[in-house]
Amino acid sequence: MPRAADCQYAPVVSAGESLDQLRTEISGFPSEPYLLTVTATNRPHCGTVTVEWDAAGLHLLVSPPNSWPASEANEYRQVSLLWPPPKPGGYSLIIDGAASTVNSHGVTLLAVAPTKAVLHRRGAATPDNGSSSGSVCIPILSH
Repeated sequence: MPRAADCQYAPVVSAGESLDQLRTEISGFPSEPYLLTVTATNRPHCGTVTVEWDAAGLHLLVSPPNSWPASEANEYRQVSLLWPPPKPGGYSLIIDGAASTVNSHGVTLLAVAPTKAVLHRRGAATPDNGSSSGSVCIPILSH
């Protein structure tokens, strides 16, 4: 699966403008994102989460899935959030970020500071081998 960090590009707008654009893009996705992590034992983990912006609008507050113990959430430092395309052939939104844990009213949340974000769409399959080529990657944020 591609990560936002896999796309190479030069930033074209300021970080503030990029965060504004990221907020707009997130609001356009009707589904909840997937949180992609690697556990302390190096096992990949993926689960649907809810997110909201913190009061300052700089971090995404992520409620980890109920199946994840708070002690495991403390281990996450680099995470990705993936919103699937709203319709077939559409763009996915992928956000990479630096995570830290915060306690809000007795609940452990991940505070994710977005570091990179892209809209990603898989390219069309080639007739010779059926694999995709020409994926489209639109940068939203790069720190």
